[in-house]
Amino acid sequence: FESIDMSQMLLGGSQAPVEIKLFGRDLPVLRDLADQIVGKIADVDGLRDVTHTMAEGRPEIHIRIDRERAYRLGLSVGQVAGTVQTATLGRVATRYREGSEEIDIRLRFQERYRDNLDEVRRIPMLTPAGKTVSLEEVATVESAEGPIMIDRENQARRVSVTANIVDRDLGSVMRDIRGRLAGFEKSLPPGYFLEYGGAYEQMQEAFLILAGAFALAVLLVYMVMASQFEHFVHPFIIMFTVPFGVIGVIFGLLVTGRAVSLPAFIGVIVLSGIAVNNGIVMIDYINQLIRRGLDKREAVLQGAATRLRAVVLTALTTILATLPMAFSTSSGSEFRAPMGVTIAFGLLATTFLTMFVIPAIYSYINKISFKDKSAAS
Repeated sequence: FESIDMSQMLLGGSQAPVEIKLFGRDLPVLRDLADQIVGKIADVDGLRDVTHTMAEGRPEIHIRIDRERAYRLGLSVGQVAGTVQTATLGRVATRYREGSEEIDIRLRFQERYRDNLDEVRRIPMLTPAGKTVSLEEVATVESAEGPIMIDRENQARRVSVTANIVDRDLGSVMRDIRGRLAGFEKSLPPGYFLEYGGAYEQMQEAFLILAGAFALAVLLVYMVMASQFEHFVHPFIIMFTVPFGVIGVIFGLLVTGRAVSLPAFIGVIVLSGIAVNNGIVMIDYINQLIRRGLDKREAVLQGAATRLRAVVLTALTTILATLPMAFSTSSGSEFRAPMGVTIAFGLLATTFLTMFVIPAIYSYINKISFKDKSAAS
């Protein structure tokens, strides 16, 4: 299912349709790789608002201590860090207690001595020799940008490249993105790798679940028919109506210009239960005629002709009932319409083919020949 139009109502509107997860260890490398990914996929047709989670940073002051210079002055890294922390963030010196309440008394520099980079560089610290030195004498102080948030998944650092989709389906967009990033993914440094998440990941999981539900539905339908017919072959003949319905589903989606979607897949599961009704009506009546003593060839011909009206009327009522849903354009039609198209066109195809193919398969499996009768006539 490469061409897919996902409904945000089913997959959750809060998650970006396109999400490329980049995993690695070093944040600057992750940011650089994420920038490269954005540059490679930004012009993919249908993509909008391409960005990544580290595109915007928050201002920070980076202090890199020169350990050798600090050691010569008798200062340890802990002493330098503690002095800077006390001067800028402050340190709780004591607590003021009033009744049952306690209020922290924080000791730190006045705001004018800590509100700009130059003042931070001039933070004084006392050496064991009694000499006062400034922070810039033992450390490099510079302004920089840091990540607003560091995301982790499965204990690994992650940067997410996200984008929205306009006027294209998710499947074809992801196919183009994978093509753009095929060579890039192979050239990633060791320890760095990509995963595709967002609505695409949920789409794959949803289709696996629905595929299992479809297989279970077909199995249950066969088991019910096998118990009622007390036969294993006749229900198998009737189950041929299900692939006939899929032919109609594909044709209906092509005619209406809709893509394969979760609502359409749900419609296929519903269709798997409806489509067998016509075959049950026909095969059951043929078996009744044979049990009454009628010749097998006459039973097939008479059963198909007699049940034609019942099969057509049963299918027609269901098809007409789903047409308003199939061609709906009101709010929420993106969910209802694919399901209606799937059921209507699938049932139309299976009804038409059932009248010709099911009797032929029944005759072939039961070795009913019509050659003698045609030769005699």
